[in-house]
Amino acid sequence: MTTSRADMAKTQARAAQAREPAAATQRSAGQKAVTQGFTEPVAEMTADLGPDEAALTEAAGNTMALKARSETSILIICGGSSHERDISISSGHRVGGYLHDAGWNVRYHDMDASLLPYLSDPATRPDLVWPLLHGAKGEDGSIRDLLELERLPYVGSRAKASGTAWNKPIAKNVVRKVGQLHTPVSVTLPEELFRELGVREIMDLLVDTLQLPLFVKPIYGGSAMGCTLVTEADQLAQAMIDCFAYADTALVERAVTGTEVSVSILEFDGKPLVLPPLEIVTPNGTYDYEARCTPGPTDFYVPARLPQETLDAVKEAALQAHRILSLRDISRTDFIVDGQGRPQFLESNVTPGMTDTSLLPKAALATGYDLADLYSRLAESVLRQDRVQG
Repeated sequence: MTTSRADMAKTQARAAQAREPAAATQRSAGQKAVTQGFTEPVAEMTADLGPDEAALTEAAGNTMALKARSETSILIICGGSSHERDISISSGHRVGGYLHDAGWNVRYHDMDASLLPYLSDPATRPDLVWPLLHGAKGEDGSIRDLLELERLPYVGSRAKASGTAWNKPIAKNVVRKVGQLHTPVSVTLPEELFRELGVREIMDLLVDTLQLPLFVKPIYGGSAMGCTLVTEADQLAQAMIDCFAYADTALVERAVTGTEVSVSILEFDGKPLVLPPLEIVTPNGTYDYEARCTPGPTDFYVPARLPQETLDAVKEAALQAHRILSLRDISRTDFIVDGQGRPQFLESNVTPGMTDTSLLPKAALATGYDLADLYSRLAESVLRQDRVQG
């Protein structure tokens, strides 16, 4: 269902008020980029943004005629029925609020039976769709398949690429075999296998061969739902139960000790802007659902507190993953940098979170970018590509 104008106005007003502190942070070079955990003043971090800035500069110089922003309708699809519904709605309204501030005609729609008629009706058909659905149907490529059938331009990776990235074991195999990226040792285990071969037998084998600590996660899904760091053998059974609550297949990895980092990429007219690696430091060593979705004691550092050579290697690995998986427009790739300075690929996200506590907006703000401008240029880039491709 669509959001009423009154509700939309209220949402946009609240979003504008909530964005004021971030905007003030960007305007004051002496302030810290983000209060919680960021240690470098904006002026110091933006003194030399490097060659990646060329992507944004070139996009700004592309003058292919587009309709005025106020006449261009952007439909944000958010919500859905996955476990990440609330995060999706929050992401959608944050992005929509920034686009509205930049002058675009923004509308919102949930994933329901009225969506396809809304997309096909000439009176409501949008110029651009930004799917901000997390979880199944949003990130597995399903909704993108339908948007392609509707011949509607949209922000984000194509359906096939989304499906590949959505499945963590498949994505890991692709980046390891094609890109020679490092990945943690892991096995993929369907729930039915435990019933057929025995729970105790499988768990003993996992502990004996992979060795503790282990990381158990669903093969698809986000926001760390169903993910558990297992440090003791007697924790493994509950970890598997928690995992199977979100998916019928588990990915069990040998936990890598090191620095947890995330790298976000945005594309403008096919040119990638690779944001600096963002380091995540949590009190318990696990960036779980609570740490991701609520402000708290988690600290973030942009750029990550790593040697420059390692930072460059992480950025290059993220760009490789983005290209090897055929991702487009926007992605976020997560790594653990191990004790030898090697980025260990964990996963690539085709619909990164865009909430107040999400990593991509944090990295962009900390590096001095204006989110309304960044999202607007991304929208314009997709519209230009659609014009060129016909």
